Amino acid sequence: MSFVRFASPLVALVMAGCAASGTIGGAYYDPAYDYSEFFAVTDGRNFQVVMAGAPFPNQPAAQVQRALLPVMQAAKPRPNLTFTYADPPEPQRPYYRMVLVFEAANDLTAASVCAGEIRHKPPVAGRPFNVFAIYCRNDLALSQTTARTNATGPYDPQVQTLFAQLFLVLFDDPPRRRFPFRPFGRW
Repeated sequence: MSFVRFASPLVALVMAGCAASGTIGGAYYDPAYDYSEFFAVTDGRNFQVVMAGAPFPNQPAAQVQRALLPVMQAAKPRPNLTFTYADPPEPQRPYYRMVLVFEAANDLTAASVCAGEIRHKPPVAGRPFNVFAIYCRNDLALSQTTARTNATGPYDPQVQTLFAQLFLVLFDDPPRRRFPFRPFGRW
């Protein structure tokens, strides 16, 4: 009985901590998505981030973009990549990038984002940090997810925590993809 009294508040505290950092929505991976491809094209290289919309509408957009780049870098996925907003020096084919759409329109699809069509909801001050993240190769959306948190600005620790979680989902490398099944334990 005393264990139950202790465990229930502990579970509530852990769940509250998870909710405080944010929420990751469902994810979709195109059949063409391959983590090893992502790793190969980003490891040791710049990886372009296209940011659309206003994550914190009550703050200057350029200032927020400058502030978010090092936050994303600190939360980056496994490859030794460097996030950048800069366009590639020459046209890339294939053209890989991560697109972050803040306050995305309800009917916006990942396919339209990768094709260059982006629409937003009207910005509202005080609305939670809400992002639609898409990993694109050319016009193909390889993976997508959504995320939100109640962060108040780009320096709020919840933003870095949310990006770390978002990157684990957007650039998923599950064990089943890393280690192919070998019957009878033979390698």
